[in-house]
Amino acid sequence: SDAMKRVMDVIDKVSVTDANILILGENGTGKQHMAREIHRRSEFKSGPFVHVDLGALSESLFESELFGHKKGAFTDAKRDKPGRFAQAKNGTLFLDEIGDISPMLQMRLLRVLQEKVYEPLGSTKSEKADVRIVAATNKNLEALVQQGLFRDDLYYRINIVTLFLPPLRARKDDIPLLVEHFLRRFNILRRKEIQGLSPKAMNILMSYDFPGN
Repeated sequence: SDAMKRVMDVIDKVSVTDANILILGENGTGKQHMAREIHRRSEFKSGPFVHVDLGALSESLFESELFGHKKGAFTDAKRDKPGRFAQAKNGTLFLDEIGDISPMLQMRLLRVLQEKVYEPLGSTKSEKADVRIVAATNKNLEALVQQGLFRDDLYYRINIVTLFLPPLRARKDDIPLLVEHFLRRFNILRRKEIQGLSPKAMNILMSYDFPGN
């Protein structure tokens, strides 16, 4: 579809840079898939792609999960543990659901993005954050900034390039391609030999709005 061609044109331009990228879109529009595509086309492709769901992290786990910890940093820290920034070194760190983190966690993340360094819990030595940042959310971050719920300095830091993924109802030209993809996939999984859909079945799909994508 034209909508997705525009998205891919932007990806072609920004993948070769190290600019932070913010991917916006409804649930189910493929933000993680697009982040992986950006990584695959970038100069960081030889490094790892590390996905972290920020919305699933509690405040108590946030620093340990992202920045790691040293043995003895807290009661259950029985060995050194690298965080997601260390795991993604020389690669891409995908910060999913960034619109769901608290103001306190926003401040901790902002410092790392500004200074490009972090300290694992229990360490006195700073580590360099050699990663490319791609963030994503289904929230309206501009509205959250205006409401005082999301830091404007963090918003500007992650929003160097914005990529908006259209919902499926806005890219219906892609439905026949998706049908073909899933037929191939499920023919293999279910050991079937389905050749395609009837015109009636395709018309039903083309006229549906796909809530939830």
